[in-house]
Amino acid sequence: MPTPLNQSLADSALLTKSLPLGLLRAFVQTNAADDGLTPHLLADLKILARTPGLLVACNYGGTLCTAEGISTETLPLGSAAIALRALAALPNTHAAVISGRSLRDLAAVSRLPAEVHLVGSHGAEFDMGYAHGLSLATESVLQQVSQALAETVGAYRGIAIERKPVAVSVHTRPAAPDVVALAALKAEEIARAHGLTYIVDGSVLDLSVVEPSKASALEHLRSMLGVSAALYAGDAASDELAIATLRGPDMGLRVGEGPTAAAHRLRDPESFARVLAILFELRRAWLFGEDAVGLEKHSLIGNGSSTALVTPDAKICWMSHPLPHSGSLFAHLLGGDAAGHFSVEPVKASQVLGQRYVDSTMIVETRWADVTVTDYLEPAPEGITSLVRVLSGTGAARIVFAPRPDYANAPFSMEARGSEVHVVGTSEPIVLLAPGVNFSITSDGRHATAAADVELRDGPVVLNLRCGDTEHQRAAPPDENSRRAAVAHHSRRWVQGLQLPGVKPSLVRRSALVLRALVHEPTGAVLAAPTTSLPEGIGGTRNWDYRYCWLRDGSMTVNALVDLGSMSEAEGFLAWLGRILAHAPGPEWLHPLYSVTGAPLSTEAIIESLPGYAGSRPVRIGNAADHQVQLDVFGPIAEVIDALAVRTGAMSDQHWELMVQMASAVLARWHEADHGIWEARRAPRHHVYTKVMCWVTLDRALRAAARHGRAPLPSWEPTAATIREEVLREGWDGSAESYTVAYDSPDLDAAVLHIGLSGLLDVSDQRFLDTVTAVERELRVGPTVFRYRYDDGLPGLEGGFHICTAWLIEAYVAVGRIDEAWDLFDQLVNLFGPTGLLPEEYDPGTETHLGNHPQAYSHLGFIRCARLLDGLPKN
Repeated sequence: MPTPLNQSLADSALLTKSLPLGLLRAFVQTNAADDGLTPHLLADLKILARTPGLLVACNYGGTLCTAEGISTETLPLGSAAIALRALAALPNTHAAVISGRSLRDLAAVSRLPAEVHLVGSHGAEFDMGYAHGLSLATESVLQQVSQALAETVGAYRGIAIERKPVAVSVHTRPAAPDVVALAALKAEEIARAHGLTYIVDGSVLDLSVVEPSKASALEHLRSMLGVSAALYAGDAASDELAIATLRGPDMGLRVGEGPTAAAHRLRDPESFARVLAILFELRRAWLFGEDAVGLEKHSLIGNGSSTALVTPDAKICWMSHPLPHSGSLFAHLLGGDAAGHFSVEPVKASQVLGQRYVDSTMIVETRWADVTVTDYLEPAPEGITSLVRVLSGTGAARIVFAPRPDYANAPFSMEARGSEVHVVGTSEPIVLLAPGVNFSITSDGRHATAAADVELRDGPVVLNLRCGDTEHQRAAPPDENSRRAAVAHHSRRWVQGLQLPGVKPSLVRRSALVLRALVHEPTGAVLAAPTTSLPEGIGGTRNWDYRYCWLRDGSMTVNALVDLGSMSEAEGFLAWLGRILAHAPGPEWLHPLYSVTGAPLSTEAIIESLPGYAGSRPVRIGNAADHQVQLDVFGPIAEVIDALAVRTGAMSDQHWELMVQMASAVLARWHEADHGIWEARRAPRHHVYTKVMCWVTLDRALRAAARHGRAPLPSWEPTAATIREEVLREGWDGSAESYTVAYDSPDLDAAVLHIGLSGLLDVSDQRFLDTVTAVERELRVGPTVFRYRYDDGLPGLEGGFHICTAWLIEAYVAVGRIDEAWDLFDQLVNLFGPTGLLPEEYDPGTETHLGNHPQAYSHLGFIRCARLLDGLPKN
């Protein structure tokens, strides 16, 4: 069933598709000299198009149509009507016409649809019943004025009299100039004599019982619709009252001659129609992210404390500082150029020839025919981010440095100081070191941008962006070649220590490097992903902030690295967890996730100013899952403690104490309902996966105690048996012929495969075989496996999860379906991006990659499968 938001998006898409947008685009592209469409206006339109909530309002006669009048000769320009309707059909976009006409006449003549708000009588008339509220005395005055006008000017050639709800109008358009002048003189005298307001609205003279109120009408619409910016266009003196109220990001347009406070002037209504069409195209592209680069095509760079994403054309499109969950410096990924980027491209336009990682490193190279860009984050003291970009080749390159701190919400300026560009006005120092580069700096009043063209024939250009470095007298750094070599050597030395499987070793190596980049070395915490709000469904609201350490995800990540022979990450993670437990009221009260510093999360919030990847709103920071109960987290922690002890051959006292704490947490709370691994935002339930992980905790604790000569608590074994018995009894659903998501539920969940993968149920048991078949039948679609299909209380759709695909591959292997395991594994391999990265999900219907990127779950799942399949026959 469609949610209100999805239905709104669908309605918008259907409506815009029903409009003749091809004609609109052709109209945008027509050449019209001297019509007022200046480069300055176009630049301002681009900014206006990117406001979260937009109101586009205008006068009618003389602005939306070529003339005033009282008949159908004053239909709006066809192109203007299409553009206004198209704008009104976009999400978070509203259109209105505020006219001197009566509301009834405006509706009849304009023929605009209901989605365009109509306001008549110079802003006084919002509904048809307005006229019925006038007093008899007011009606009498208007009747007297109408009669007086008929007697004095009604017989003049080209003059017409019209009665309106709150005024009497004199239409003068067809009349000769001398007749117009005489009619205006007489009309003003009559208005004064009867105490009415005299309004000149183009060729219409209004004698009104109310003063022009287009300004208050515009303010009322602003408040009613909750917009953050407005465009108002008009051609008359009464419109200037509305234009005078514009402020901040608003835009005023004067159509035709006459004095104005508007920032821009257009030649005629046709020019205004073109502006509306251009605004529609700009806003539609911004809202729906038509230029969005596929998530899987982004490459990650990292140094153990900071990360950044690079597009296939060498644009730094995402980077936070100083912590992973801090405000962004570049957020192009979620908001286009206006959200911040650091771009390099050839001056002579050409296609990108390719992008790759330098072997066994997190150094990325992007190559054109005559320009190569090499990007990496170099090690730096805690609190400092050091991004290095090296430009080499035989051609010329263009550099655009456009930081936008705090999700583009923090104003700042820039100063060029010798070979450095300083970002001024931020809470921490941000300096771009660029020896030999002469930047030009421009500003839009809030944000500045530095740009430069450089010739590369004489040698490489080195750009070093340093954030948080307070040392003003920096010692001269070693030459860039030696710095890069040191970064590469450190990475390759780590890779050489890995025990890689014979199955897809290069992809396993890349996955391991990605997981290592998600480890925050100063603390030992592990990120689920380095990004926020990359959508689980394009245009949907399932957009979450993953820049935190989930106890479950972190444990599984470092366990995958332990399996490959790297133990330091697990040691650091468990030390980080130990520090958290030292300040917790008890292990059973652990939160599901923490910031890398170990602090609880702040309240989940929305960044209204960012449109989201491919128009997918909202952009969230923080994560409300922090407040959920997720009792499965103890199991993965116990598994990594056990796996690490097996690898090292010893169980340290500190790690045994952690194991005891996990077991005690299970004893205290295993019988409770919780929100589960998938963090459903609904009432807690008795999730099967959670109960399985509670059993895993005690099972691994008992196993570790026996292996390493430790003394288990007497209650561990009977409690583990009790949990196992309950899960096997209560978790099975006869109608589904499978273990299901929760007790008393027929709904399937891919996570229940762990009932066999964990060892709780023998994999040869018919109930597990049936569960594997049910998951395959109900949740697998081509190369991917969905988490579940039931209503989880959240709007929108999502893709299949790569981690669930990995679990099904493991299950195939466990039950002896080796050929099917290889087949699904090969399909998973085909989904990797060009540089070997995977986001969280994949939509097989649209062949779109979804979710935060790169995702630890996806890469650790792939590593587990490659190791399992190593040595198994492949037909």
